[in-house]
Amino acid sequence: MTEHRDSQHFPAEHASFFATTSPPGQKGIWAWLLTHDHKRLALMYLWAVFFWLTLALLLGLALRVELMAIGETIMPADVYNAVFTLHGVIMIFLFVIPAIPAIFGNFMLPIQIGADDVFFPRLNLLSWYLYMLGGAVAIVSLFTGDGFADTGWTFYVPFSVTTETNVSLTVSAAFILGMSSLLTGLNFVTTVHRMRVKDMGWLQIPLFTWSLYATAWVQILATPVVSITLVLVVLERFLNIGLFDPDRGGDPLLYQHLFWMYSHPAVYIMILPGMGVISEIIPVFSRKAIFGYKGIVVSSLAIAIAGSLVWAHHMYTSGMSDVSVFVFSLLTFLVAIPSAIKVFSWVSTMYKGSILMTPPLLLALVFIYLFTVGGLTGLVIGAAGTNIHVHDTHFIVAHFHFTMFGGTGFAFFAALHFWWPKMFGLMYNFKRAYLGAILATVGFIFHYVPMFILGMQGMPRRYFDYLPQFETGNFLAGFGGILLVAGILLMFVNLWLSFVSRERAEGDPWGGTTLEWAVPSPPPVHNFIDVPRILDYPYDFSEVLRRAAEREKGN
Repeated sequence: MTEHRDSQHFPAEHASFFATTSPPGQKGIWAWLLTHDHKRLALMYLWAVFFWLTLALLLGLALRVELMAIGETIMPADVYNAVFTLHGVIMIFLFVIPAIPAIFGNFMLPIQIGADDVFFPRLNLLSWYLYMLGGAVAIVSLFTGDGFADTGWTFYVPFSVTTETNVSLTVSAAFILGMSSLLTGLNFVTTVHRMRVKDMGWLQIPLFTWSLYATAWVQILATPVVSITLVLVVLERFLNIGLFDPDRGGDPLLYQHLFWMYSHPAVYIMILPGMGVISEIIPVFSRKAIFGYKGIVVSSLAIAIAGSLVWAHHMYTSGMSDVSVFVFSLLTFLVAIPSAIKVFSWVSTMYKGSILMTPPLLLALVFIYLFTVGGLTGLVIGAAGTNIHVHDTHFIVAHFHFTMFGGTGFAFFAALHFWWPKMFGLMYNFKRAYLGAILATVGFIFHYVPMFILGMQGMPRRYFDYLPQFETGNFLAGFGGILLVAGILLMFVNLWLSFVSRERAEGDPWGGTTLEWAVPSPPPVHNFIDVPRILDYPYDFSEVLRRAAEREKGN
């Protein structure tokens, strides 16, 4: 168990987070824009992610409103294709992949391992600037050339090579964002290896840090593949090299292999940090040490390794050999095992626990349910027979969003509510948080469950219009989308209102036992005055329960 120290041990001038480190002589906005402090950079990522996520949600809602009725309703087909692509690019490259590592990884990882910062603070700042530059390039591509790319976020050739829309600039934005992700991964791996407090062994590292460590290796090894692939698309457009275009002797399947060699491991870049968040929340609010700590650690590494070997299950209908289909189908089923181990461990941790219901725990439970549905439907499309039936239908859309947004998205919301008091020293309104979480969950289910049915009925994805028999399902999905966006925005507004109410949060409002709860809220300039002492992991909650019983007795 970590040795907690009272926040009053820190000098008063260190109590304000906004006094965090910046280059000498810099004040005001420059103290933020040139900061090397991991906590400030995390907050800069947070505000940027809030902006991009809100924009992507509104774009996605516009798509579903367009599909609520047959024919053109609020946008023509060419605009629909561009909005569809922009929604995907923002959600994947600007939210789902970077959000949890860039915000909570940057803020919490150094503190959880007893460090004062990441190993490469200047590289960390460069990563943030690349992230902002990538987003800016994506926006610029909206208003230059012949408009934003209409290829979808996968940029499939040969269409991405022949279309007259601004694919080159959009692909460049994705390339820049990939470099930002790569630098973050390098930083995290080095930080975990070189900056852990002396007493912290590998099996004393908190599970959130373990998830970031496994994710970082995937970022380092897989990101160069997609970076090279995107560069080749640009070269193909400008130099007509004919690598992917069959009219010039190229092979479009080569592009698919190269793209999914990164993009399926990227699924685990998206979901592994979310699993780490849940592995922190469940034991805190169950008042029990995590069940199967070593199993969760091994499963995180197993997901990172096995998840890099299953990319071609996206390509069953491309004409691969039967042997290839069998191998990739088998590997897809095997990668489900470590994910199941995590779910089993979370549920077992709650068994006979002293459950304390809070907004973070509610969102964590929603994550477990939605991610489990996404995982089980993943087995449906991992089998070649059923995959061929539902390939490129709305079934795929529903599965993808259950896994990625039901998983990573709701884990992000859970992390926000879990660590918000630590990051800002402020507590939010629980009733509004519950209402927002319930609205978002009900909206999510109403939004995506009809898509499973539409997919089984044969409705293709990425279509601007559809046949009359699909209208009811699309109308229900659009209605659910409205509830989903309303619930998410309510959660955001509630968190923002904490700056108005100014209700102070304790240093450890939840009774957490990892090192971030041993420092004041918000953390001081230097995370630790003294070298933190590590006793054991998984951490013992008996002291937390004893203090809670004393408080109840006193009341």
